[in-house]
Amino acid sequence: MARIKTPLLGDQINSLGEFIAAQRRSAELSLRQLAEQAGVSNPYLSQIERGLRRPSAEVLQQLSKALRISAETLYVRAGILDPEDHPATSVELAVLADPAITERQKRVLIDVYASFVRENEAVARDQADPSEPATPENGPTSTGPTSTGPTGTGRSTRPTSTTTRSRTRPSTVRKPAARQTKEK
Repeated sequence: MARIKTPLLGDQINSLGEFIAAQRRSAELSLRQLAEQAGVSNPYLSQIERGLRRPSAEVLQQLSKALRISAETLYVRAGILDPEDHPATSVELAVLADPAITERQKRVLIDVYASFVRENEAVARDQADPSEPATPENGPTSTGPTSTGPTGTGRSTRPTSTTTRSRTRPSTVRKPAARQTKEK
């Protein structure tokens, strides 16, 4: 069955609808469930997915919340925002479009990417004006040395207070009993 394309809306809106439908299927939501969560009617969402209707920015915002994806991603897909003005969206789009990973994995990848971008921007700001101390407005502050070991967790290596509970359980390792040899 061929998809009907409205000449005024063109391929961009049809690809938006296909993208929304793919995200809905990836999130394992029915059309009815997504429509309910986004606060739009089932027929209207169906028309959006088939490329027959152009959703407003407000509807895109509601859909992004229900699908747990960036509204900016949908705005770029809809042609509301220019992708050149939002370089991070190309990475987000690639991650979100990948059917080989789960929704949770997609969110984690996008969050990690966004944290790297923020970190690099803060470093660039600090290098541009080293006399200005780092504040929440102009970059993160360091509270101490961090681990950059094989786990790459970035957790602090400072010793914890003795009043805090240890996160590990006490060891219950028993020493092996001495072996006795049998005499023949």
